Amino acid sequence: MKNILLYLLVALSFAIVFSACSEDKDELIVDTVTESDRAINSCEGCHTNYDVLQDVYSPDDPSTGGGHGCGGDAPHYEPYDRVYLSTSSSDYQEFKADIHGRLECTYCHNGVNGTSDKEMAHSNDFIQKPSTHADEKCGVCHADIYERAHNNLHANGWGQKSMLTLRYGLGTGPDKFDQLPDELKHAYDQNCSTCHGTCGDCHINRPPAGGGGLYKSHKFNRKPDMRDNCTACHSSRGGHAYFGIAAGTKPDVHYSKAGFECTQCHSGEELHGDGEYHDQRYKLSNKPECVDCHTDVAGSNTFHSVHMDDLNCNTCHSQDYNNCGSCHIGAEGARVESHLKFKIAINPLPDIKPYSMVTVRQSLMAPDSWDVYGVDAMPDFAVRPTYKYSTPHNIQRWTTRTADENGDPYTTCFYGCHIRVEADTVYNKEFYLFESDLQDWEIEANKDIVVDGKLPSSWGL
Repeated sequence: MKNILLYLLVALSFAIVFSACSEDKDELIVDTVTESDRAINSCEGCHTNYDVLQDVYSPDDPSTGGGHGCGGDAPHYEPYDRVYLSTSSSDYQEFKADIHGRLECTYCHNGVNGTSDKEMAHSNDFIQKPSTHADEKCGVCHADIYERAHNNLHANGWGQKSMLTLRYGLGTGPDKFDQLPDELKHAYDQNCSTCHGTCGDCHINRPPAGGGGLYKSHKFNRKPDMRDNCTACHSSRGGHAYFGIAAGTKPDVHYSKAGFECTQCHSGEELHGDGEYHDQRYKLSNKPECVDCHTDVAGSNTFHSVHMDDLNCNTCHSQDYNNCGSCHIGAEGARVESHLKFKIAINPLPDIKPYSMVTVRQSLMAPDSWDVYGVDAMPDFAVRPTYKYSTPHNIQRWTTRTADENGDPYTTCFYGCHIRVEADTVYNKEFYLFESDLQDWEIEANKDIVVDGKLPSSWGL
């Protein structure tokens, strides 16, 4: 009986093949799938096959294009390039050798493995970016970091959200953002939130402002890359200053002389947060301070002896830095376009920082910033200054304020920084924030930090 069945099966197979061969060549029923093609029947098989990714990719939604915050338009990567794993790269090999690379793809992403059907593979509650569900994904293994990071400024944007809720008249707190009108929350999500990232945006992907997508073939980078991660988001202010991009500026001395990367000062302990809610980045208890490294400078020269307790370090040691303002969100953007300047004002954060006068930076907000989204004016706009406490990352030992009129180091601040009147000429006034520097709608918000009437009478104003 077994021999009869085997004979019938063989005969049937030949009948099918000969039948197929009798048809037109283009319709031959022949198995042409190679072993390499069979390998696409898995998550990794598909994502390591560039041709397949190009065949099955979905074009970007046009609505996702455009600017990504203050840094301008993000670099563009095609959808298939953002998810491709290059098996020939050393980064991919490192990923595969790492514990993360030895996990099933579905462990983090959900979905369905073992299929070449894109729709099926991306079913079963597929998660494109697992760190958007950090509590059930990242936090399972990295519980200690998650407990500190889930509430941090990077992930939640508490600083921006706080400014929004304060100016809207709701005060500040982790629950206030949800009390905003839906139009305003939507506007924030479409604009400001693009610069706030998840664990993956620092350790696996390029952040959205850097073009998005996998970075280095899914390799898990313990330390974020300074250029491709940190300054992809912190570009117009942090990276622009630190690398000395603007004409007439120099790279920060910590970069040009010491080769510091961001994490040299901004440790993981700070960046992950302490688990507590903070509505202001300068409130972090583990934030870096200049004196953490420069421990012996208080009496090292006349400048420090006279001013170290009164002025923040940047007042003397920063160069001109980027400012912009009056942003019309969703419309023409910053109506006060990006420009270099340097401003000293009365300390707007006296409860946090001990100084009398500090460097400040013009910020984006205007009363009508959100009117495209149906909010004509912010009810309590003047609750905070539009010029904010700033620590520009463009430090030099000698600047225009620490050298005399001949460019030589000197022992008083008279020539370089103090306002002085000689004949009909006023020197150094441009360094200070006066009411005359403000637009009409800024005056009320900045009334406590402008220097009008608060400078020494000996300066002659």
